[in-house]
Amino acid sequence: MQLSNQPPKGTADWLPEEFKIRKYIFDTWRKVCESFGYEEYLTPIVESAEIYRAKSGEDVGGKELMTMVDRGGRELAIRPEMTPSVTRMVSRQYGAVAKPIRYFSIANFLRNENPQRGRNREFWQLNADIFGSDSVNADIEVLQLALEIMLAFNPPKDSFALTLNHRLLIDAVLVVALSGDSSIERREVVRLLDKWEKIPPDGMAEMLQKIGVEPNGVDVLQKFMTSETVDELLNKLPWLSENDGLKQVQAIVKKLQELGYADWVRFQPNIIRGFDYYDGMVFEVFDRHPDNNRAMFGGGRYNGLASLFGGQAFPAVGFAPGDETTRIFLESWGLLDQVRTQKTETRVFIPLLTEQAEGKVAELAAQLRKRGQKVLVGLEIQKIGKAIELGDKLGVGQVIILGEDELQKGVYVVKEMQSGEQTEVKL
Repeated sequence: MQLSNQPPKGTADWLPEEFKIRKYIFDTWRKVCESFGYEEYLTPIVESAEIYRAKSGEDVGGKELMTMVDRGGRELAIRPEMTPSVTRMVSRQYGAVAKPIRYFSIANFLRNENPQRGRNREFWQLNADIFGSDSVNADIEVLQLALEIMLAFNPPKDSFALTLNHRLLIDAVLVVALSGDSSIERREVVRLLDKWEKIPPDGMAEMLQKIGVEPNGVDVLQKFMTSETVDELLNKLPWLSENDGLKQVQAIVKKLQELGYADWVRFQPNIIRGFDYYDGMVFEVFDRHPDNNRAMFGGGRYNGLASLFGGQAFPAVGFAPGDETTRIFLESWGLLDQVRTQKTETRVFIPLLTEQAEGKVAELAAQLRKRGQKVLVGLEIQKIGKAIELGDKLGVGQVIILGEDELQKGVYVVKEMQSGEQTEVKL
């Protein structure tokens, strides 16, 4: 039986060249989060499947869930997202720690979905959250953190936009659009609206009516979803002027503008966020490249999720950018060239030129490593010409020559691969 050497569908091998790019993304995320005082954590890669079924929505908590049964008969799922896991973890210690709690993690996830550009089955995400503060300042800090993470990649002007909405505003529109009809599944309406950009208007209207929304209600939803500014929204639906969600969004946008983010932030009613646990401010960050005009990541406030775990509910707000959409953003805007051409730290290669030098080679390599150098050692005896050729292929900065002549003289020779210059050094 011959096994395939390809990775499973929807996953990828990261060879060193690709890993260098992913590491750059992860290191940038980590550096910005730490600059805001966030602490890093990690949870198990499996959780009780019921955690996700309860609040992750029909797709992520349903058909995309990868499940298994352990030896004790418990149904587990490979994590498809981090929010339920970190909320579970925080709920265990919430009463005993100082608040607010600022946490972040960089971890991998798995969803049983159809792979497509920017969406793999296995993916990595940054998750950054504040727990224990219901203040609008926590919302603003999380949004500022998201903006600074994007700006840390030095993107050009107008390359991305952070768009805001609020669940209180969405809920108010739903109350009017559904006319209080309790027979209409509100979750289903929200999930449809979350796909607004992917479904043509006629198709969306037909789907909404199919689940029970009356034509007048469809009209209200269309007016709401197609508004691009607060003024336009209030012109179409003036009864929203006193809505607390709209007021909060306006206050947040104003504050972010004062902080210098005016070019990047705007209100956008069709930001819905499909997960069932969001109950306050919601946002998404969009790539504005003409060849990749899509949502990159999002987040929001989810104050009620902790009640799933039997304890007190506590306020929480956060977001989660993914590695693949970030990579596509950087590639689209030409921001990876500097990463690919960035010089790696100088590595040293010490070939094994003679059997007699084996002990000295190992001793010298150990000394150089203690000084902080990265040292590759030859594993088989080879001639000096082949050793230099191999050093060139390996891309090392220096090759150290330690053969019979050098042993007799008690020296070794450092050859600079770029210039060809050679320096003799005492052993």
